[in-house]
Amino acid sequence: MSQRRQGEVSVRASETSRVLSVQSHVVHGYVGNKSAVFPLQLLGFEVDSVNTVHFSNHTGYPSFKGTVMTGEELRSTMEGLEANGLVDHTHLLTGYIGSESVLAAVVEVLGAIRQKNPRAVYVCDPVLGDHGRIYTKPELVEVYRQVVVPLANVLTPNQFELELLTGREAKTDEDILRCVEDLHRRGPETVVVTSIDDAQGEHSEGSEIRILASTTRPQDDGLPSRFTLSVPKLGSHFTGSGDLTAALLLAWTTETPARLREAVLRTVSSVYEVLRDTAENGEGNERAFMKTPELRLVQNQDAIRSPRLRFSDSVRPL
Repeated sequence: MSQRRQGEVSVRASETSRVLSVQSHVVHGYVGNKSAVFPLQLLGFEVDSVNTVHFSNHTGYPSFKGTVMTGEELRSTMEGLEANGLVDHTHLLTGYIGSESVLAAVVEVLGAIRQKNPRAVYVCDPVLGDHGRIYTKPELVEVYRQVVVPLANVLTPNQFELELLTGREAKTDEDILRCVEDLHRRGPETVVVTSIDDAQGEHSEGSEIRILASTTRPQDDGLPSRFTLSVPKLGSHFTGSGDLTAALLLAWTTETPARLREAVLRTVSSVYEVLRDTAENGEGNERAFMKTPELRLVQNQDAIRSPRLRFSDSVRPL
């Protein structure tokens, strides 16, 4: 019988936990569903995946080829599932959505899931942009604001996406808290701002990045919770890390719904170990044209299944 090292934890997904994951897909590498599905399966979740794009590789390479799903294709896929009684999901996870038609179809998909299971949880990673740059169609921002955000249970924007979704600046802690409160009023009970940059620069070695988590859901002490924690930057940009983060947050908030602090620490601990190992051993370090190595998910299965908790000392209640 295997034994976990001190400080390690593992998830116990219910046998009925089934996730529909709607996001991008690549043949080679780890972004979108390639970053989300395998970790969720390692943690005991059944996962059905819908690929909003099907590319040869992610867009950080010199070139890529592939196809983009339309809203009608998503509807047709769901009709096939419904015809066979296969819409029995407990969770919906969404990431990169490239068009209004697909986003509208996603809203319909959520409606179909909740018609069968009104308690189905929607974890939305609003992939819109980062560091002041929008990398999806600008018209999607308003659809997220008006339609998608009110439907989500868990929302995982970065700092820039937080600004886009609220129409407010999010430069200071006070700004960020006002934005988070605005999102809570509009729907999501849990908001995790996955990256708040400090003053040292986007990828500076030795500086920290902060995460802010907030939930209106009563925790074990009967009260809502709001806190930040800090994680060392690793001096690199990692494609697919946000997709991994959202998937692990889904898993750990399912395991500990009344202990958000624990769920976030578990998520961050796993992601940090994957990124640290990727930075040190990733294939991309040997390729001059690659800005970043591919995530080493397969090599870090233990860190995903049973993370050794880190960064507890950095947690600060708000």
